[in-house]
Formats: sequence, structure tokens, C-alpha cells
Amino acid sequence: MSSLPDGIVLTFYGDDFTGSTDAAEVLAFSGLPTVLFLSAAAIRHLDRFREFRAVGVAGVSRSQGPNWMVHHLPPVFEKLRSLGGRLCHYKVCSTFDSGPDVGNIGCAIELGRQVYRKRWTPLVVGAPALGRYVVFGNLFATMKGETHRLDRHPTMSRHPVTPMNESDLRRVLAAQAHFDVRLHDLHAIVRGDALDTESAGVVLFDTLDQESLERVGEIVWTQSDGGLFAAGSSGLEYALVAYWRRAGLLPPAEVRKDAGAVDRLVAASGSCSPQTEEQIRWALAHGWTGIRLDAAALAEGSGTAVIDEALRALGEGRSVILYSALGPEDPAVIRGRAGLGDRLGAATGRILREVLVQSGLRRAVVAGGDTSGHAGQQLDIYAVTPVQPVAPGSPLCRACSDGPFDGMEIVFKGGQIGKPDFFESVRLGR
Repeated sequence: MSSLPDGIVLTFYGDDFTGSTDAAEVLAFSGLPTVLFLSAAAIRHLDRFREFRAVGVAGVSRSQGPNWMVHHLPPVFEKLRSLGGRLCHYKVCSTFDSGPDVGNIGCAIELGRQVYRKRWTPLVVGAPALGRYVVFGNLFATMKGETHRLDRHPTMSRHPVTPMNESDLRRVLAAQAHFDVRLHDLHAIVRGDALDTESAGVVLFDTLDQESLERVGEIVWTQSDGGLFAAGSSGLEYALVAYWRRAGLLPPAEVRKDAGAVDRLVAASGSCSPQTEEQIRWALAHGWTGIRLDAAALAEGSGTAVIDEALRALGEGRSVILYSALGPEDPAVIRGRAGLGDRLGAATGRILREVLVQSGLRRAVVAGGDTSGHAGQQLDIYAVTPVQPVAPGSPLCRACSDGPFDGMEIVFKGGQIGKPDFFESVRLGR
């Protein structure tokens, strides 16, 4: 049996926290030890993870503009390049939410190509395991069992920051950057057409099913010798793992035991997605205590009343969920657009920290990319390693910290990830 090269095989930068754990999950639970650092500066702890084969950085570029990217992304890409590895992946959300002014994926690709100086860049967005498909260049996403074209998706077409009004990813990128995107479509994949990577530039791959995913993984891996910059969702990791399995490059993944249940759990949500709304409502209907976080009130105070209420509920044996919005139609979403979002995220992180410190709980959930970023900072976590799958894209992770939260278990959940009973599933550890 052949094997993967020694040392670090792949590096990645996630454009938000929750998406970063998605990529780490695919690799780690496929048998490739993976560590996710919560900032580029935290890579200084890499010596503690010498046996790890994939290294990621959880970033915040999805909520930033091109000027921020120009100043912050190249140094991170240079750092990741210095670690070695066949591939460096700029990891984006599988719904490709982005725009010219916020989360510009095209700008990030241009910056990565400048650092890596390679002739071609694979772009893999479809991830069938997540209900995401790219067919003839158009992205489709499944919600509640129904698959929608991206520009008609109930959530993404009405995203509060980057509403997606186009499903052809080539056209999306054309509005963000100044490079052409070549499509390697399903017909070319099924026929096994050769790809001239010497002149290919940025290549978008159709990904509909396991067969096309595996073939894309083969193309990317066999054309990545010497270091290659890639972009896309965790579909890239799924594609690589599919090929590595077929080629005998990965040993069988170990069977993992359930993490086990805890008697109480605290969750904090800054997500306004309808899927998270459904999960919050499920939790409230099944005995959890819900505490709404008001941005304006928290901006004026310390949040002591919220902390006290949460501790009372936990003391009575109930799990607690702190939330700032119930779905995209919640008036709180409008307040978030009015400039209170960052302050609310920071306040949520501080409240979560105090609740964990005073209650002694060692497992938590944070929903929403920005909220997850603030929570990671407030808990002084410098890295996480995936421990157990909960829902595709949001694994239970073990925190690494120089402070009191070292070894605690935490889930950074994407807004559109998980079944209605997600929060209870995390509490039960299964």
C-alpha cells in the first residue's frame, strides 16, 4: 500500500471560524491528524502538534473587504507556504456567500496566486455530503430536503450581508476579480479529459456525486506536486479524501467512540439562519432555557443580568441557549446591520466565558461565524482538534489553551448546519 508524503500534506485558511472546522473535520475523521489554529499568530504553537499532517488557520476574511484582505492575507499565505505541503486551500463556505465589497473570494484567489506563483488554481465548491452541488458551473444547495439553485435559495438569496443573486460561479467571480474562470464540467470529468494545467488559470470543477468528486480529487492531487494554491469549500477535502482512499494512500479511519453525554450544556448563537432558528425553537420546546441577547442593552452594560439568569437555569439542571436572533425576519437582524453586530458578538463571547467559568461546564456550542470568532478570542483558545462528528461541517472539538479552557469540548456551528435537535445531540455527545 502506498502512502501520503511524510510531514504536512495540506494547509488551509478558512474565511470564517465555522467553515474552518468543516475542513478540519473532513481531514481528521478520514485519518489525517489535523489541527486548526484560531489565528495565524497561534501557529507559533505548532511544535506541540508535530504528528499532525494538516494545519489550518481559522480566519475572518468573509466579513472583511478587499483592502483588509490585501494587507492581511498575503502574510498568512506566506506563513502557510513556509510550512510545506502539496496544497494550500483558501476555504470558503459551500454556499459561496461573498460580494465585491465583503468576503471577496476573487480578491483572495488573486492574492493567493501571487504568493504561490503557480500557473493554475483549482476551484472546488460542490460538496455532495453537505447537499451542495455544482453542475455546469451553477451552484445548488439543499435545504430541508429540497435542492435550490443558489439565487433561489430561501436563505442565501436573502442573506443579510451578501445576498446571492447569481448561481453561475463564473459570473459571481467576474463581479469580484479580473481573471477568467475555466469550467471543467461533468462531461469532461466523465470522459476523463486531460487538463492542460500549464495554461489553465483558475479552473472550476463540476461536482455532483461521489464519482465526479473522486475524479476531481485525482486531478487536483496528481497536479499539485511542488505546492499548489487552491480555493473552494470543504468539497476539496472530500474530493482529495475520496481519491486518497481509492488510491490506497490513506489507512482506514479509526472507529471513534461517542464523546458521551453531559448533564447540562450552554450554547450561544449569533446566527440568523432559519435552520438555526428551527434548532433554537426545538431546544426551547424540549426543556432548554432560552435567553435573548439584546445588542443595545449589552452595549450599555456588562451583561451581568444575563449571566445571572443563565447560572440560575444551569443550577436548576437545565441547559441554556443564549441567542441574539430567531431567523432572518427577526428585527434584531436589522439592528445587527446598523453597526451593533460586532459589539454584540464581543459581548456574547464575554458572557459565554463568564458562564463557563462560574458554572464549571466543559462543553459548549457557538453558532454563527462571527460569534464563533469572538468566543474563541474570549476563551483564549489558540487551537482546536476535531474529536467527534456531530453534523457534517460542525464537529465536536477539543480546545487547546494556555488558560482554564484547555481540554474543554466546543462546537463552532455554521448557521445552516445540522438537524433540528442539533444542540441536544451535542449535549448527548452523539
